Amino acid sequence: MTKPKVASDWMCGCAGCHMSLLDMDERLVAVCQLADLRATPITDLKEPDESGVDVGVLEGGINNTSNEEVAHRMRKRCKTLVALGDCAVFGGVPAMRNFFTVEEAMRRAYVEAESNDASGQIPNDPELCVQGTVRAVHEVVPVDIFVPGCPPDADVIFYVLSELAQGRKPVLEGDKLHWH
Repeated sequence: MTKPKVASDWMCGCAGCHMSLLDMDERLVAVCQLADLRATPITDLKEPDESGVDVGVLEGGINNTSNEEVAHRMRKRCKTLVALGDCAVFGGVPAMRNFFTVEEAMRRAYVEAESNDASGQIPNDPELCVQGTVRAVHEVVPVDIFVPGCPPDADVIFYVLSELAQGRKPVLEGDKLHWH
């Protein structure tokens, strides 16, 4: 039996979900025995190859064209797409800024607030995740599995990946569906 290919990518958010993935510790070995990890935090590949993967995992909200491109590319290359964490599921904490203009939030954070940055200047870095309204992944592309949590518990991530690697659809209810 060929092992299913799994890939993940991170967009606007804190990367806590990928850190929770690494919290699986030795269970990562069990997942590696069930699946071929292609583009994940523990491999050097940055994105799934053109041939695609069986399971794609997206962490983070979508707030700019670069994030949209990542979501569309993952959806195109993945048979099953998983939204991992509150940011990907409903926008999470980053979506709180949707109630303010980017300019107002940046001014409050970098000019008005006491900080380590004595310059009082708003950074002009295109890599900052502040360009636009934060949206959940399913608002841009169809999602097959939603794994909420900030971050989701490592046990839940292990359960979801194990089920998908074995060709089963995970059921998140009861003790597997909770927030921290």
